[in-house]
Amino acid sequence: MIPIILATETHAPSFFEQFGVDWPHFIAQLLTMLVVLYVLNRYAYKPLLDLLEERRRRIAESMAQAEQVKQELAKAQEAREKIIADAGKQAQQLIDEARAAAQRQGDQQLQQAIAQAEALIAKAREATDLDRQRMLTELKHEVGRLVVETTAKVTGKVLTPDDQRRLAEETAKQLAA
Repeated sequence: MIPIILATETHAPSFFEQFGVDWPHFIAQLLTMLVVLYVLNRYAYKPLLDLLEERRRRIAESMAQAEQVKQELAKAQEAREKIIADAGKQAQQLIDEARAAAQRQGDQQLQQAIAQAEALIAKAREATDLDRQRMLTELKHEVGRLVVETTAKVTGKVLTPDDQRRLAEETAKQLAA
């Protein structure tokens, strides 16, 4: 048997040995961490980011729809004003015609024609006011619905009927102001 000579030399520990780095365990942990990072990125982060992007897109669409509703309301307002102006022109024309006829036929017919023209103007104004009120009511309802829908999408929770009613009322108050 050969005697084994024990080395009595001491060697200086390396930098990594001073901190207790065990290379096989370190590499195994590093590989495990990389696998976990890949799995999380593939199956958790990416779907979550896609979901957030879809929500952003839906919110943008809702905002675009709200803008379109505002534009349609502006167009309806212009049309209402045009109808009023046309009705005013027609009424004025009727009044002028009535005055000419009244001068020929007397004061009594003049008063009747003016009354008819004013009644026509009143009816036209009444009709346009009713149209305007109807359009405003529809707009408030639509904007309230969009606010409730957008709020539900942004918060990601189902709103109770009381929450929906409250949001619609607050939106209607803000639109009325």
